[in-house]
Amino acid sequence: MNGKISKVSGPLVIAKNLEGARMYDVAKVSKEKLIGEIIQIDQDQVSIQVYEDTAGLGPNEEVETTNIPLSVTLGPGLISSIYDGIQRPLELMQKKAGAYITRGIEVPKLDLNKKWKFKPLVKTGDKVEGGDIIGEVDETSLIKHKIMVPPSIKNGTIKDIKSGEYTVQDIIAVVLTKDKEESIKMMQEWPIRKARPYKDKIVPKTPLVTGQRIIDTFFPIAKGGTACVPGPFGSGKTVVQHQLAKWADADIIIFIGCGERGNEMTDVLQEFPELKDPKSGEPLMKRTVLIANTSNMPVAAREASIYTGVTIGEYFRDMGYKVALMADSTSRWAEALREMSGRLEEMPGEEGYPAYLGSRTATFYERSGQVKCAGSQERQGSLTLVGAVSPPGGDLSEPVTQNTLRCVKVFWGLDASLAYKRHFPAINWLDSYSLYIDDIQDYIKKEVSENWFNLRTEAMDLLQKEEALQEIVRLVGVESLSASDQLTLETAKSIREDYLMQNAFDDTDTYTSLPKQAKMLEVIIKLHQKRTEIIKTNTEIELKKLFGQIENSPMYQINQDIAKMKFIPEKEINKYDELIEKIEKTEI
Repeated sequence: MNGKISKVSGPLVIAKNLEGARMYDVAKVSKEKLIGEIIQIDQDQVSIQVYEDTAGLGPNEEVETTNIPLSVTLGPGLISSIYDGIQRPLELMQKKAGAYITRGIEVPKLDLNKKWKFKPLVKTGDKVEGGDIIGEVDETSLIKHKIMVPPSIKNGTIKDIKSGEYTVQDIIAVVLTKDKEESIKMMQEWPIRKARPYKDKIVPKTPLVTGQRIIDTFFPIAKGGTACVPGPFGSGKTVVQHQLAKWADADIIIFIGCGERGNEMTDVLQEFPELKDPKSGEPLMKRTVLIANTSNMPVAAREASIYTGVTIGEYFRDMGYKVALMADSTSRWAEALREMSGRLEEMPGEEGYPAYLGSRTATFYERSGQVKCAGSQERQGSLTLVGAVSPPGGDLSEPVTQNTLRCVKVFWGLDASLAYKRHFPAINWLDSYSLYIDDIQDYIKKEVSENWFNLRTEAMDLLQKEEALQEIVRLVGVESLSASDQLTLETAKSIREDYLMQNAFDDTDTYTSLPKQAKMLEVIIKLHQKRTEIIKTNTEIELKKLFGQIENSPMYQINQDIAKMKFIPEKEINKYDELIEKIEKTEI
């Protein structure tokens, strides 16, 4: 169906004579065939959100609708790829167009010529349905790509399936259904705005281990959960997400640079290929998909990048994998929504954002979850969503942050004052929260430590008491406090500096396993309990000696050991037990 442009307003193109067009179908604008998506219909007039630069377009140029919704191509070759917001491989675009992306460029989303070795897992005559795994391909040395029956097929029988080397376009199996024969290829298309089907959602009960102590101990996220990381400029949102992408206990990582500055995305693109996967020693890119949609790329494509990433995440979740998706940052996506809403002349909501900002945010985050995958074969997969939010000036009362907080169950609030003090990760332990603690309690007690939650509660109590005492200290000084209050300040300082601060650039300190975290916290709390006993039994004790502030005193040496304990390697975890024993035996 062809129509004509009647108006161009930035990324918004209004076309007429397109009666019968459908919402969210792809339209190709002008003779350059710029890719756009229909976002509003008024009789024969449609509004198209164009995902490429519209400079120079004018009235009466041609618009062609495709009657196909904006979709992603799913199949072998996704892993290790670097895409733009509408799933065009950046490497191929560079080969075709050079350093500057030309408008209307079309490249295949997957390598159509590469042959993959397909290994069938079912045989002729087997019954299958949508979501069933019929074979696999070794996509990388870390990921086996499961080839699934498309969700549209119900109650089929394998008529023909064969092993061998095929391209993603070759037919690898034929399924006989009640109505017809269906040919199955290794690739399939899926509309980005439509969630992929599953059997059932499960309450997430397993923590996503990130290796970041403040997250895993105080504000954990479950596999299949949702989290947001809001914070002002320079507080470390991107670094937190990079750390999660590198270290999170997930099979597959999807990193979306949504409207972030080009230099930040460049860091990711340069770093990730060089990083080693901590479990296998292989390059991290062998289990990663990157979507690069920087701030100098067309604004409207930010929305597409979010949905492209989450659809790819759902696809790998359906194979039974644990997927973690990082979106940096959803504020840029919301700004794109605000711009498009303004150009559509819609009634604005708070701060000019569209009135439907909350529902769009919820639509994105509700695609997370731990699920029983579709198909007759029993398996579970999970998709965890972590979105960074960039509130202007760090104002957490602004609409994007507030709408995000209504949807997510974990809030890691970054604090500019902590970042200024060089305390990283700069997550504020008094503002942040996690609603998954009760859900993961059984797992932690069984797999890590029975005492974990008691240690966590005591440490959090000390940090909260420290905050209350700080006001008194500012007025009358530390010396006016009782010995037990001074001890609270001393231990809280140790928790902050020796436990919560973590160096992302130190090979040992960048990642801490759950057993090591439990032991580190146990050492600090054990020393606090020991000092509390001494204060109770010896009221005349010299506090400087007790707190290890006098060189060569027994407690001074213990303080030194605790300051260095974060650098104890994982394989030497027994040293923490030795340190606990040393604390118990120390006399003043």
